Parts: sequence; structure tokens; C-alpha cells
Amino acid sequence: MITASMVKELRELTGAGMMDCKKALEATNGNKEQAIDWLRENGLSKAAKKASRIAAEGLAYIQLDGNKASIVEVNSETDFVAKNEEFVSLVHLIAKGIIDNDVKDVEEALTIKVEGSSISDLIANKTAKIGEKLSFRRFAKLTKTDNQVFGSYIHMGGKIASLVLIEGANEEAAKDVAMHVAAMRPLYLNRDEVPSDVIEKEKEIIKEQAINEGKPAEIAEKMVAGRIVKFFKEYCLEEQEFVKDSDMTVGAYIKAHNGTIKAMYRFEVGEGMEKREDNFAEEVNNQLKK
Repeated sequence: MITASMVKELRELTGAGMMDCKKALEATNGNKEQAIDWLRENGLSKAAKKASRIAAEGLAYIQLDGNKASIVEVNSETDFVAKNEEFVSLVHLIAKGIIDNDVKDVEEALTIKVEGSSISDLIANKTAKIGEKLSFRRFAKLTKTDNQVFGSYIHMGGKIASLVLIEGANEEAAKDVAMHVAAMRPLYLNRDEVPSDVIEKEKEIIKEQAINEGKPAEIAEKMVAGRIVKFFKEYCLEEQEFVKDSDMTVGAYIKAHNGTIKAMYRFEVGEGMEKREDNFAEEVNNQLKK
């Protein structure tokens, strides 16, 4: 016999609805462990139906723990769910899992066990419960020495997160650099990090622009050198004008604090992804037809 207390216990363990818990217990003759599996299997099938949806909202988050730091982006379909406490706790669990484990990519990270479940299962179960497609998009992890500090900054409640690793300077200077990264969107730490194919493509564009301006080919060639420097100043962190003092570059600012920038990450939620376009009237009509 399936009792109300059995249903309640299963609901507390899984977060699934009362009727789903009752069905799971009935389908498994009251076996709690099998009922959890039954719900998980059904949760996975529900998640699979949502796989084609666009999840370009969500949260970027940074976890700091001693000499380790992680930065993650986890996506949802709507900004409303991104503020949901269950979604936020999922993001925090994922960030902690990254700190506590050595993994090289998202596929490997999905197998990490956190509080008894893999990250993949946690996402699938939350997808089923919340009712939106959720996905773990990317992460980075940094480890520092005692002579290094992390600078971290989260903007707009998690729409943008920036993390830097600085050697020699203090935490305040590192925080300033992290805030600059969030605001100014550098793509590279310095010009040495810019891939050669990116530089060559940019040079071709600059040369073509000069020719289109009516410059002779030999003059256009000479103009490339000057304009590529402008490219570095725009996209390389160390060469950007410091947001809090435009009279100096970020590199000069951190050098004045006896520091050097070792690493930089900036995650903006949904950047480069197709955005969902909601048609509210159509959605209401679809709901009324059900």
C-alpha cells in the first residue's frame, strides 16, 4: 500500500510533483530506490523533449576557495528562471564541483559527482522540475600560489562575470582589473595571445579598408602597421586604457602596483548564442488549446 508519508518522503528526496511520486511508487511496488530511478528516467525523457529549445539566459558565477577559483556559465531559457533559487543553487553546486575536481572540458565535468549525483543528472532533474531547458555551457578553473591573488567581479546579478589572476599586486588592484575586464570586454590578455590567423585576417581587412579609401597599395601596406597597433589597444587587456584612469593602460596600472596579470576570463551570459524571441500572445493561445 502506498502511503501519504511514502509519497511525501519521495517528493522531498527528488523534488518531483506529488502525483508523479505516487505514480513512481505504484509503478515500483513501493520501492523507494526504484521509484527514484523511475522519476529520473521520466525526468530525462522530459529533458530530452526540451533539448531543441534555446537556452541563452542564465547565470555566470565565480566560486573562490583558498588557492582555487572557478568561473562557470549555466544557461536557462528565461531570465525569470535564472533568478529561481533552485537554479541558483544548481549553478553554485556546479561551480563547487569544478573547484573540487580536475576536469578538462564540459563533457568530462558533467560526470562529476556532487552531493551523490552527477552534474548531468542534477541538470536533467532540475530541467524536469523547473520545466525549462537548462544547460552547462562552459567553465574555467584557476589555481594560484601564495604570491598571487584572484580578482573577481560579478555584474548585473550574474549577467557578466570576470576573473583574473594577478601576481605581486594586492587584492584591491586585482579587483580593479576584474571590474575593467567586465566593462571593457578584452578578448586577449596581451598581443602574444592573439592567434596569428586573427592578426593576418585583421591586416587584410585594414589593407582593404585603406585601398577602399583611395590609398595606393604601397601606402596601404604601410598603414597596416599603425592600425594593427590600434587593434591591440582595443582588444588586448594590458594595452587597453584603464577604465578608472584613461591616462594609463591596464598593464601600466598593474605594474605600478608591482604586479603582473597571469590570466583573465570574462563570461557574459548568452554571448554568441541565438536568443529566444517570445511571442506572448502565441504562447497564451497555445496554453488555452491544451
